[in-house]
Amino acid sequence: MCSHGGVPQWWVVVPAKRLSVAKSRLRPLTAGGSHEDWVLALLADTVAAACASPAVAAVVVVTDEPAAAAVVRELGATTVPDEPDRGLNPALVHGAARTGTDAVAALSSDLPALRPAELTAALAAAERAPRCFVADAAGTGTTLLTALGAGLEPHFGRDSARAHRESGAVLLTGQWPGLARDVDTAEDLAAAAALGLGPRTAALVAGLGRPRRPPAVHPGAAR
Repeated sequence: MCSHGGVPQWWVVVPAKRLSVAKSRLRPLTAGGSHEDWVLALLADTVAAACASPAVAAVVVVTDEPAAAAVVRELGATTVPDEPDRGLNPALVHGAARTGTDAVAALSSDLPALRPAELTAALAAAERAPRCFVADAAGTGTTLLTALGAGLEPHFGRDSARAHRESGAVLLTGQWPGLARDVDTAEDLAAAAALGLGPRTAALVAGLGRPRRPPAVHPGAAR
């Protein structure tokens, strides 16, 4: 449990797919190496940042992947099996229910540039409404969904930002570029590298050489 000695606040739920099906759009980048190592590095840097946030009482990773479970446990997270096994959103509902708390946040597993202070700031902002979310750098996806005294009601997937807004969740904006920068493609990775990567992902990028010039960052994610 990622405890910081104070009154427990947010429990963060992170989904982790089986390595064989995770991050398929990154495979052109990882050809010739270990795709699994990249998936685990993204997950590890995300979980490490979440565990280091003083606003986080615990991180719970929902996974049926033994390698992912082993990595996050070393970082201080706990794991629960994906007993529903019906996709991302049911897995998050299951993980939220297992926390037994009324302050839950669902966090994407591919945020290698996330800083603990960014997550702390976003969770503080999330206290303003029962359900809130942070959009990704493109403005169409979601990287963080929070529920405070309410059901999580996740709608991750295509156009999830719109789906979460239509479900009544409040869009949060702030100075948290690493929180908004999830990684699905080589271009995403270059943009995350420009912000500064966590150590595990940075080590893999170093093995590739200099990443390509990053695309423009969405205004809502700029520092």
